[in-house]
Amino acid sequence: MLLTLIVLMAFVLSGLILVQVYLIKTASDIREEQFKQQVSNVLHRVVEQLEIHERMEARFDVEQGRLPGNLPPSGDYNIFPRNNMSQGSVRFKLSITEGSVIETFSEIFQFQTDSTQNTDTNHINRTLSEILQGFDDMRNFNTIQEQRREQWWNDMRWRNYKISLEDRPVEERIDTLHLRQELAKAMAENGINLEYKFAVKNSNLGKDQIVFGDKYYNPGGRRDEYPLALFPYDYYGAKPNYLNIYFPKRSGYLLRATSITIIPTIILTFLLIGIFVYTIMVIFKQKKLSMIKNDFINNMTHELKTPISTISLASQMLEDGSITNTPKTIEHLSKIINQESKRLSFQVEKVLQMAVFNEGRLKFKFKEFDVNKMIGSVAGNFELRVKNKNGNLNVAIEAQNPIIKGDEVHITNVVFNLLDNAMKYSKEFPEIKILTENKNGFVVISVEDKGIGIAKEHQSQIFDRFYRVPTGNVHNVKGFGLGLSYVKKIVDSHNGTIKVESALNKGTKFSIFLPQIKE
Repeated sequence: MLLTLIVLMAFVLSGLILVQVYLIKTASDIREEQFKQQVSNVLHRVVEQLEIHERMEARFDVEQGRLPGNLPPSGDYNIFPRNNMSQGSVRFKLSITEGSVIETFSEIFQFQTDSTQNTDTNHINRTLSEILQGFDDMRNFNTIQEQRREQWWNDMRWRNYKISLEDRPVEERIDTLHLRQELAKAMAENGINLEYKFAVKNSNLGKDQIVFGDKYYNPGGRRDEYPLALFPYDYYGAKPNYLNIYFPKRSGYLLRATSITIIPTIILTFLLIGIFVYTIMVIFKQKKLSMIKNDFINNMTHELKTPISTISLASQMLEDGSITNTPKTIEHLSKIINQESKRLSFQVEKVLQMAVFNEGRLKFKFKEFDVNKMIGSVAGNFELRVKNKNGNLNVAIEAQNPIIKGDEVHITNVVFNLLDNAMKYSKEFPEIKILTENKNGFVVISVEDKGIGIAKEHQSQIFDRFYRVPTGNVHNVKGFGLGLSYVKKIVDSHNGTIKVESALNKGTKFSIFLPQIKE
């Protein structure tokens, strides 16, 4: 069930991470495309301005008469076509004035009036007005045609001049200063506040050659470079000349531009991963703690059951009439009951003591005391137990300044616990050494044995509550797994440290460092 839950959580987390990565990539691509469009707008604007600038200069040259050679000569062009009339060709002269026309036609009509008495005067006047209106229309038509002729002529001269410009090298067609000004202006208009470098390149025969531009123009690759063809409106097609821009700090700029959306997403993603990993660690730790607690319960049951059974057996022997109730027998059984009762009380007290300590209700009585004297007293009491197993306890008192400030009772219990472990995990004949010394401002208490030792993979866990190093048979060495946990907490409470050095089948050495009182 636990494995299934972990796999399911890992699958969901992986899906969320993939979605976040996709969203981050999409946001980055969108910002890069926006930046590309901005740069494209800059290039198009600059190229348009270069075209306009060239036209303005060319128009000025045309107007000033600075034209290229072999242009058609100017002259008098007859705009009006010849009219085919029955009596030949007639060309109207616009130099005839209105007065002369009226005078001529008056003479004609006077002649007709004299010869014909019945002519209507109004009809003659109307005819004369129509003729004059025709002359006005002809005059306006001639003016329009003259304007068109002039426009056509200017266009022809401009076209010939423009064609001549197209044959010039690109460096002669572009003013570098003007190009830099237009680039700076276009960048500002499009909101690009970023260092850039430009170059005008020629791409004849598929080979790029820088014609002119900024020094150290060296883009990393084509992906970092933005090109656009120059003079796209040339009559005979644009030459292979390109305006190129690249931005040395483009990646950092795009990252900063998208950081508002990317950074929170990355932070949340890592938080999610951290929470997931922490949850898995807690689950495994709880599972491991549960197993340790089960082991503790089994050990505690065994430890409590043994003295209870012994007491019960001794009580039955006292009640059983088949056993001789001599004073010696009663004394022996009473002694057994007393010892086992003390043992039972000690085990219960140890469990209760750890519970009080973990709840933070344990109070210390700090005072200055002599570590050397304390060790001498502990060693004298413990030496009998070692000799009962035909072992040897070696005591070396070498601390020159043995005074520390702490709770003497708890420090004494710490030393007893370490000596007790040295006895438990020693081989047939215990060899134990206890040492005091001064080192770097600390009073050091060392307890060393030549027992079975502790494997490296277990050394980091021996101070955990309820943890016991596996020995093949969980009950062959009595204990609850609380001793070293108690030792670690007492040493930490005295601002000290404890170190362990051990190797399998070679023995173990515990060293306690406690701050010494300066003389």
